[in-house]
Amino acid sequence: MSDSLSKILKKVDALSIRTRHLASDLLSGSYQSAFKGQGMDFEEVRAYIPGDDVRSIDWNVTAKMDRPFIKVYREERELTLFLCIDLSASGEFGSGNQSKRELMAEIASVLAFSAIQNNDKIGLILFTDQIEKMVPARKGRRQVLRLVRDILYHQPQNSRTDFAIPLQYLRRIQKRKAVVFFISDFLQDQSGKPLELGSPAQDKLLMRFKQTKQLHDLICLSVNDPREEEIPDVGDLTLQDLETGELVSLPTGKSVFREKFRKKSRERIAQNQKAFRKAGIDLIPLITDQPYAQTLRNFFQKRPCR
Repeated sequence: MSDSLSKILKKVDALSIRTRHLASDLLSGSYQSAFKGQGMDFEEVRAYIPGDDVRSIDWNVTAKMDRPFIKVYREERELTLFLCIDLSASGEFGSGNQSKRELMAEIASVLAFSAIQNNDKIGLILFTDQIEKMVPARKGRRQVLRLVRDILYHQPQNSRTDFAIPLQYLRRIQKRKAVVFFISDFLQDQSGKPLELGSPAQDKLLMRFKQTKQLHDLICLSVNDPREEEIPDVGDLTLQDLETGELVSLPTGKSVFREKFRKKSRERIAQNQKAFRKAGIDLIPLITDQPYAQTLRNFFQKRPCR
């Protein structure tokens, strides 16, 4: 076994151990109650009890027995869960110990282990401005390890983002209702420009998400780095946009510039959250230097109430 493959397997295994415990300790019960099954399975026929829904009466059995009987159903618990992960180049950025892509992989691992502990199937769609890879939904720990490895180490062909591509693809390949976790930094559209509230690009994006939500149980997770919100004083700085290749000069030594940068970044985040909330779509904000377990647990616990 090559050293590089050995390192990959060790990292995937270490990540799976940590996230498996997180899924078991924090999310197992909350996950199960947060999502409904695919439908209802017939279980039995029993005698009618006052207060039962008369619409459940089995008229054939009732006629034979000369007294009312009803059909009893149980919820079909097995779910199909899809992870849609943004592999555009901006995900490689990380100002601390973890890049955005690494955090996406860790969160995906927690969600995947939660799914298999509930005996659900889990699949994966990796995308940029094209479908980079698709793994059909299956059960089991080996499936989770494969998905984590692909998220961490798949080498994308393209660097830009087009959110419409995975949403259209998902609607085409998954006809039955699924739970879909759409994980991205939501920084840019396919043109490489930031999305702005009320812009044609964002309106079109939200329409795509609304259409997906009509068929699937859609949850979006926005993964960002603190340096995308607030930049330190490091003098004149030249950066390259990872998705477009454009070079940008930043006068970080000027307090006016830093304040303008901070304000605009926070406005962008707030606008995205407002737009998704208005569209009725869950958007969970996560930061690479902040613990995410409690945020996910709070979401799962509150979701059944909503």
